[in-house]
Amino acid sequence: MFQIDSMICKAHFYLLNDHFSIEHANENFNGEESELNRRHEWEDELEIKTEVSDVHVEENGTYILQGELPGGDSFSNSISKMRLFNIANGEQVVAQLACSESILSSFDIEKSDEVFVVKIYIKDDEPLANPIPGVYIAAQEFPKELIF
Repeated sequence: MFQIDSMICKAHFYLLNDHFSIEHANENFNGEESELNRRHEWEDELEIKTEVSDVHVEENGTYILQGELPGGDSFSNSISKMRLFNIANGEQVVAQLACSESILSSFDIEKSDEVFVVKIYIKDDEPLANPIPGVYIAAQEFPKELIF
């Protein structure tokens, strides 16, 4: 658990580029990435604009994916083997980020006087789904009944 009095939380998701060559970067670009040798295939960012005091990380948790199907029927699916990032204000969880354990490479949580920054690095060796902002589910773990 990380604790700080803060106003917002920023989350950054990075899809790692499996073909990034640190050797090439070191030899030609002082260790930095270049146009043809990128560290990340993409980056996604979201901001949680509410008072945040804690970020609790839960390994091998269960994420509840719920919503409404195109025909109007509701659904609720439990997805196990997820890393959950519970963004809290006191005892109340105000937002939740989630990533399948199988595609999670690493994460980092930084804090400053006014903001938490959660950085989540995702492996690029397996297809994934991003059904809602802040949730990344390995394709093999995505509920089959929700694939149309």
